[in-house]
Amino acid sequence: MVQENISLKPYNTFHIDECAAKFASFNTISSLKELLEAFKELPLLIIGGGSNILLTGKFNGLVLKNEIKGIDVVDEDDDEIYIKAGAGENWHELVLFCVDHNYGGLENLSLIPGNVGASPMQNIGAYGVELKDTFFELEAYDLKENTIKKFNKEACNFGYRDSVFKNKYKGQFIILNVTFKLSKQPVYNTSYGAIEQELKKMNVSSLSIQAISQAVINIRRSKLPDPNVIGNAGSFFKNPEVEESFFKQLKSIDATIPGYNVSEGKYKIPAAWLIEKCGWKGFRDGDAGCHKDQALVLVNYGSAKGEEILSLANRIINSVKTKFNVDLEKEVNLI
Repeated sequence: MVQENISLKPYNTFHIDECAAKFASFNTISSLKELLEAFKELPLLIIGGGSNILLTGKFNGLVLKNEIKGIDVVDEDDDEIYIKAGAGENWHELVLFCVDHNYGGLENLSLIPGNVGASPMQNIGAYGVELKDTFFELEAYDLKENTIKKFNKEACNFGYRDSVFKNKYKGQFIILNVTFKLSKQPVYNTSYGAIEQELKKMNVSSLSIQAISQAVINIRRSKLPDPNVIGNAGSFFKNPEVEESFFKQLKSIDATIPGYNVSEGKYKIPAAWLIEKCGWKGFRDGDAGCHKDQALVLVNYGSAKGEEILSLANRIINSVKTKFNVDLEKEVNLI
């Protein structure tokens, strides 16, 4: 059923109250094709969990919510298993399914908001792991050719919170499902962030993917606001990468600046540190704010408009540029 002038507030984790001229959902490829054909003249926006978008005005077109479900084993051997998940599946529910079945690889990505379909678009990552580490392939609907295409890891051209679906093919494909290559003999990744510290706090004596998943959940809940309680889209900015020579220059000015080597001649600086040093942590202007505990997260305290969140983001970007000569890049997609 297609609805008209529907508020998108329930469909984005920022809880921005903007509306869509037309709104519908699809859970099969055939229903998707019917909707696309019926409204082919209208601008199109595909949404999943709405966890990485900022609505900055009314969408004068067709908004389609992807609700293709299903989690299936498509292949396996003694060491590995291939899990295909529909793009409309909740990401964290998929992670819990894999953790419960002792399929290793996704446990460090526990409690990331959003749906499966968005995960390869962003190459989501956390605690030393990125989606590309377990990605095998995906199927996507080509809006130009009206065909279904497969993309392997190489074709996705994954980068830091990036893929071909965010640049080269932006707006051309609708992701239908994603297949992951997971391990039956998991290799534990606990060296990043506070995982080892949290495992000690949990009195974990025997390491498991279940323990790592719970540790990540505990850490995320302690650091990040729940979108169900306060509107947000998680990390609003990417951690900037700079040349080693420039990083050393910054260190000579402020020895406390954190950073780590990510590739030859490149250092990554935590955006949260830069934002906090510019005085934005806990800042509030009306209902738009920078979270009191995590400077990387912009929040909607109630009835903020998308333009107000965006204005605050741009002010933060300008101040970081002025103070550190570092360019912050938005991670959230602007609609």
